[in-house]
Amino acid sequence: MKYTAKNYFLVFLLSLCLVFPYASGLSQEFEGNQNLDQKVENFLRSQRGKWRHENVPRADAKVLYDLIIKNNYKRALDIGTSTGHAAIWMAWALSKTGGKLITIEINRNRYQMALENFKNAGLSDYIDARLADAHELVPQLEGPFDFVFVDADKNWYKNYLKLLLPKLEVGGCFTAHNVSNLRYMRGVKEFLEYVRSLPDMETTIDQTSWTGISISYKKSKN
Repeated sequence: MKYTAKNYFLVFLLSLCLVFPYASGLSQEFEGNQNLDQKVENFLRSQRGKWRHENVPRADAKVLYDLIIKNNYKRALDIGTSTGHAAIWMAWALSKTGGKLITIEINRNRYQMALENFKNAGLSDYIDARLADAHELVPQLEGPFDFVFVDADKNWYKNYLKLLLPKLEVGGCFTAHNVSNLRYMRGVKEFLEYVRSLPDMETTIDQTSWTGISISYKKSKN
């Protein structure tokens, strides 16, 4: 078949029809991400200095955000929601990786406040918030998870690790809050000694804030 100028023009028009919907979809997705980012940033800015109920400091929440983004984690678990500051940062990161967060809170009032905060931050779709006793719920969770953050009863840190380690993917990360205050935090010393004794776990302590976050990567199947 001999191609004429008209033929080439028709092919060009067809190619535009194929490309434009795709480009338009990307544009809408990018705009959606920008809108969500702006909403989260505005909400966090409005709440600065207002977080109570033992929520993590902003610097610590940013550490969790960075870990999720850096490692492209998608299946995260948060034990100890409080009113949701850390969960918002983690869910914000997961909105960029295509993941979702399960977060557990035992106190009904804090749980209800967290739900409202998730809604106001625009992140409800990325969070599965559960009102439950983590001692009972964690053993029932199927997993697998690639990121875990624990900021709950310190004397159970070691138990949470034992329960979740088989459900943590290789390359996954188990983090725990308030690990620098060994003198005052009962159970933290035992937890750190145990996790550091595991040959398949590589543990460091992030000292971004005075509280300390332990960061343990799973190197191989246990």
